[in-house]
Amino acid sequence: MRTYLDFEKPIAELESKLAEMKRLAEDNKVDVSAATSSLESSIERLRKEIFENLTRWQRVQLSRHPDRPYTLDYIQLMCDEFIELHGDRQVRDDPAMIGGFARIGDQSMMIIGQQKGRNTKQRQHRNFGMPNPEGYRKALRLMKIAEKFNKPIVTLIDTPGAFPGLEAEERGQGEAIARNLKEMFMLKVPVICIVIGEGASGGALGIAIGDRVLMLENTWYSVISPESCSSILWRSWDYKEEAAEALKLTATDMKENRLVDGIIPEPLGGAHLDHEAMSIIIKRVITETLRDLSTLSPEQRIDQRIEKFCAMGVVIE
Repeated sequence: MRTYLDFEKPIAELESKLAEMKRLAEDNKVDVSAATSSLESSIERLRKEIFENLTRWQRVQLSRHPDRPYTLDYIQLMCDEFIELHGDRQVRDDPAMIGGFARIGDQSMMIIGQQKGRNTKQRQHRNFGMPNPEGYRKALRLMKIAEKFNKPIVTLIDTPGAFPGLEAEERGQGEAIARNLKEMFMLKVPVICIVIGEGASGGALGIAIGDRVLMLENTWYSVISPESCSSILWRSWDYKEEAAEALKLTATDMKENRLVDGIIPEPLGGAHLDHEAMSIIIKRVITETLRDLSTLSPEQRIDQRIEKFCAMGVVIE
């Protein structure tokens, strides 16, 4: 059964009427094609109107939609072949961070991403998409393997943040993320980073240093979540909508501030409505971007990567 967000309730009411109309027509053998066609057009117009005027908080809600595709969904739909690799060779395998060799058409690559769960058991197993230090060390190990075999790297970012538990800090959470940042700058192979859901803080940044950093249309990328920002500034989560507006964390905001390189459009209504269509779009973007990056030498890519990130936050008066 489809899940509707609060601002989608007008759409839900019309779709419920449409379903009821079709059911009655089938039961009574009555032709209502003209009426259903008119109602479908109304639904489409309403959906377009709503999604063209989304607030920042509503986009945050969309990025967390329970039906939204996760990393493994995209891998399954996009890749002709995928071999998952496990473990950081120090502590354990972190299920919140997955990765492995993949093939899209004739192009082989390393795909790495955070993975959330669909139900309670899966969410606990995947730690709600919050990697531990060993997750970031696994990601770096796979990046180094990709570099060794001269394979491009694609990272899919979807995390509410790195795991903040005491045991994660004891095992060097900050150091693991910092090392990833340093090493990703110097990777000799093309690196494409795509925010597919939530992009929170260092948990996202730990796999987000790339030649091209892209965001799906209904995602967010920020140093802190709206709820956490609200709890710090107002001592309450009740001001999360105001916090989202102040943080300017949407794909459009990030592009305007030159913190990401591009926005990938989603099907009308969000990626959760059509996993396959969204996967086709991302697949095409990856293929085209890799084609562009392959024209550059490793030295050129590294220089441009460093220059791009060093220019962030610089103000000239």
